[in-house]
Amino acid sequence: MTAVRPPRLIGQPAPRPEAARLASGAGAYVDDVDLPRQLHAAFLRSPHPHAAILGHDATAARALPGVAAVLFWDDLAGVVTPLQTRHAGFPGLVSPPQPPLADRRVAYQGEPVALVLAASRALAEDALEAIAIDYAPLPAAADAATALDPGAPKAHPDLPDNLCWAGEISGGDVDGAFRDAALVVAQTFRFTRHTGVTLEPRGLIAAFDRASGQLDVRISHQQPHQLQVYLADLLGLPMTRVRVIAPDVGGGFGIKMHVYADEVAVCAAARLLGRPVKFIADRLESMAADVHAREHVVDARMALDAAGRITAFDVADRHGLGAYTVFPRSSTMETVSAVRTIGAPYAMAAFRARMQAVFQNKSLIGQYRSVGHPIACTVTEALVDQAARTRGEDPLAFRARNYTPGAALPFTNPAGVRLIDLSHAACHARLEALMDRDAVRRDMADARARGRLPGLGFAAFVELTASGSEAYGAGGVAVAAMDSVTLALEPDGTVKGEASVSEIGQGIAGTLARVVADALALPADQVRIATGDTRSAPHGGGAWSSRGAAIGAEAALGAAARLRAAILAGAAALLQAQPETLDLADGAIVDASGAPRLTLAALAQAALFRGHEFPGGRLPQLAVAHQHGRAQDRAVPTNGIQAALVEIDPGTGLVACRRHWVVEDCGRILNPLLVDAQIRGGVVQGIGAALYEACRYDGEGQLLTGTLADYLLPMAAEMPDIAVAHVETPYSGSVLGAKGAGEAGTCAAAAAVLNAVNDALAPFGTAIAELPVTPVLVLDALARRQAA
Repeated sequence: MTAVRPPRLIGQPAPRPEAARLASGAGAYVDDVDLPRQLHAAFLRSPHPHAAILGHDATAARALPGVAAVLFWDDLAGVVTPLQTRHAGFPGLVSPPQPPLADRRVAYQGEPVALVLAASRALAEDALEAIAIDYAPLPAAADAATALDPGAPKAHPDLPDNLCWAGEISGGDVDGAFRDAALVVAQTFRFTRHTGVTLEPRGLIAAFDRASGQLDVRISHQQPHQLQVYLADLLGLPMTRVRVIAPDVGGGFGIKMHVYADEVAVCAAARLLGRPVKFIADRLESMAADVHAREHVVDARMALDAAGRITAFDVADRHGLGAYTVFPRSSTMETVSAVRTIGAPYAMAAFRARMQAVFQNKSLIGQYRSVGHPIACTVTEALVDQAARTRGEDPLAFRARNYTPGAALPFTNPAGVRLIDLSHAACHARLEALMDRDAVRRDMADARARGRLPGLGFAAFVELTASGSEAYGAGGVAVAAMDSVTLALEPDGTVKGEASVSEIGQGIAGTLARVVADALALPADQVRIATGDTRSAPHGGGAWSSRGAAIGAEAALGAAARLRAAILAGAAALLQAQPETLDLADGAIVDASGAPRLTLAALAQAALFRGHEFPGGRLPQLAVAHQHGRAQDRAVPTNGIQAALVEIDPGTGLVACRRHWVVEDCGRILNPLLVDAQIRGGVVQGIGAALYEACRYDGEGQLLTGTLADYLLPMAAEMPDIAVAHVETPYSGSVLGAKGAGEAGTCAAAAAVLNAVNDALAPFGTAIAELPVTPVLVLDALARRQAA
């Protein structure tokens, strides 16, 4: 044997191990699986935003060939309970129960009313047309801005009003700061709803074995353990009788981390009929029934002193969250997240945010990529640009003066956000070098001289990642904030593992394998980590809040350390040596000189097959487990800055993105190839929010953008070159030092694009404070200037 320690894997770029399999069409998604005796599900969904159900008749539908059942809420009520969100962290939260199928009233367009089970999806859809529902339309609460006005329609007639929850965050002397301010800038911002359009829509197959009482659910989901907990509770089953499997998942973005009423109805139907039931959402129902995000109206103002230093923020946010508060996490998490990082990059002395979350007769609002942070970043950075422009200052120089200095960290700001391990000045300097701003400005001046309208915008950000147990556990919500990893040494010297984190396309399984391989001095291909099956994987959080590296990888490192210690202890027993005199290198145990003494395969075979060879019969524990969760820090803050170069066509109002730059600090980078891919993907979604994506409703709550012909998505042709650079400030509360990276691109991209648009409009003395920036808004802004 010749032991040569391989180069360290952490920090080196590497493609996802499963990329070749998926790219070759060998993926195993939910819809690729069919079970014996399987039925297909189709939902009859409400065409009305708000209506009473006076009666229904499914006689004709039930008589159609291939139809096994047509179910209403009365049919399911005996085997499942309604969903009802509770969160002690939101005192006074109003949360009406949400039955898996509507019970005597529909509260939003797209709410499931009836469930047809048939031999094929086509037959099930045909049967939907034969169901007669007697609706009595009711007034609909649609506009969040007027939802609390006297006489406004009520989303739920049995409630006194449309207020779901109200709260306030404050710190410092806000009134004094504004009273003494040398300059106050203010604006009302409006953010339109959008949703996550994943390549693979939501879908599941539920199978219930009546003999054993076992429910198996194969589902496209981000958090199989969370779903296991709540399915067991809603269906009255022991957790040991509920298995959730998340196979290959074609994207999540947050929309697949919730417990949906229609998915619960499918599980209840499988239990009721004793046959597997398959449901794959189509795009039409996805647009109406998947969770939406971001609908906010924010009144914001910022105070500055005579030296141009930010002293205070004062904001009021009205958040429209739909017909119910999303189960189990609560839609109000978006409300709070949308305001708590307002002003976060800057050394303010006072902060106040008043929040109102209101019910509407619309689809539910839920957690979606970079929950609430794009709202906070856009509000902050638009006010910052407004202040710099009013003072006649360079926008980057204004930011540089106002950043919270590194020497002040750790620092809990007046909004109650604990800021640690940040690098605003370093990211700022890195951006200036990355983009060569002087050259960009020269090109912009040339373009303006030729009658074009270019604009350059910036957005600094702080994002809170890898949420700890305070976010949900403190509120009594069973959402795991820790993750677990099990590892075992195999007889051939390779290592297999199971992890509670979820693989949804971000490459986390391969990243965990590389962390383990690095710790055990193995080649990366000698470690395999499986995810997504609650029967074998230990309990944990799954995929949410950019926690894979910050928490999941820390658990993997802890498990690897345990396995390493066990390996060295076992080898020392066989070799009659002390564990501290041994080390690992390239699949072998070596002595202090680096000379190989024993292969991992030989040790594993001895432990598994010839235990009698160990002195005293003390077998090494070559199967280990480790759990990791933080006891400190509610969240791990990351930071960075983005810049966007756009160009406006003054004739059409179209905005074209020309270039985009990102400098981001996600702590220690485990795999730069995947981190950069996550950032670029996040930027694309942020550009979508800035310019294209909108779930629009009319004044009566009717969805107007129910297809991809109406709901615009950014495509390859609309995307600029996206340059990415990094500053690495390791998180001080962990061994690896990794922070969340998956949402940073989304966090600030829309803000940078909006500021770029307003930079282009600045010579006309006009600006926009609404997202997405549509051609109509641009033309209206130009028309206001021309009229003036």
